[in-house]
Amino acid sequence: MSARVRFVNAGKLYSQLKDELDAAYFDVMTHGDLIDRRHLRSFEQHLAEFVGTKYAVGLNSGYDALHVSLRAAGVGPGHEVIVPAHTFVATASAVVNVGARPVLVDVGADFNIDVGKVEEAVTPRTKAIIPVHLSGTMADMPSVMKLAERHGLAVVEDACQSLGASVDGRRAGSWGLTGCWSFYPFKILGGYGDGGAITTNDEAVARFARRIRYNGEDRETGEYHGHGFTCLLDNLQAAFLDVKLRHLPDWIRRRKALAARYRAGLEGIPGLLLPHYADPRFDHVYQNYTVRSDRGEAFSAHLREHGVEVLTQWRKPYYRHSALLLEDRGFPVTEAISREVCSLPMAVELDDAEVDFVIRTVRSFYGLEAAE
Repeated sequence: MSARVRFVNAGKLYSQLKDELDAAYFDVMTHGDLIDRRHLRSFEQHLAEFVGTKYAVGLNSGYDALHVSLRAAGVGPGHEVIVPAHTFVATASAVVNVGARPVLVDVGADFNIDVGKVEEAVTPRTKAIIPVHLSGTMADMPSVMKLAERHGLAVVEDACQSLGASVDGRRAGSWGLTGCWSFYPFKILGGYGDGGAITTNDEAVARFARRIRYNGEDRETGEYHGHGFTCLLDNLQAAFLDVKLRHLPDWIRRRKALAARYRAGLEGIPGLLLPHYADPRFDHVYQNYTVRSDRGEAFSAHLREHGVEVLTQWRKPYYRHSALLLEDRGFPVTEAISREVCSLPMAVELDDAEVDFVIRTVRSFYGLEAAE
């Protein structure tokens, strides 16, 4: 059956912002400001201010943000980089594509890298660590930073799913050498096409990224500083993102309200784990509302069959794809998550009635009536 509740509804969100987004479009098009113009610079400034860093550099994707960050950190052939076993493949692919070797580490109950297991993975070849802040909540960055300092490692934050999240009031993307962002359309801050950025407090890193994103050229002097890439965030996407960024604080509050509604309707169901964590230092922004069902794919299939569009990331862990040539050192938590994971609809354009329908559908799977 067609979905009664969509996972996200980009058209509905556009209708809510139509006047602002249309104005941004016509401003860009009327002035012919298509590549590396004022809209990009405005968005970069506002993104840096939001994250709490000195600089932001717009790039073509979250992958490019990771790739450029690793190059800025001096990672290359002969090096190892620690990455979580439970994440999107791009995290490891960026390591491979700079000539280094990804070393995978299992995750904890919050889906993020288990810092307690990182120490045993460090070798003399380890150059960096990429903690991933998955689904809207951050990895344990105070512990990551202490470990990195102890071993002299660069820290590149894969924050693509957690814009606005924080630990101890300090936001994702402001802890490491860089924070890496994706503006893929279904992210908490999504464009109308792909996009990405890095945030950093290091002026040299920001300068390196601005040059390498445009074929190695310094756009002010025309001097080339090496062989670069073509991975610039285009001006039109930057204009749209700048509009949306103004709404992000309100959107985060709405996501938290939706998460609270889910919790009220689903808490206490045996065999269903909800993404609410006890540590008050961590501020979860709910990019995704990712639950774990001990009945695995049957749970997700029930929701789809009854009109609820869900996401299951990732049933097959990326290291099990033989073509990627990655070492499976045994990751029991990742394996369990992969069997059980299911993300329920979570988007600011959802209304309460849609969330209530999802709750009833989940409860019906477990043979329960709707919550009072």
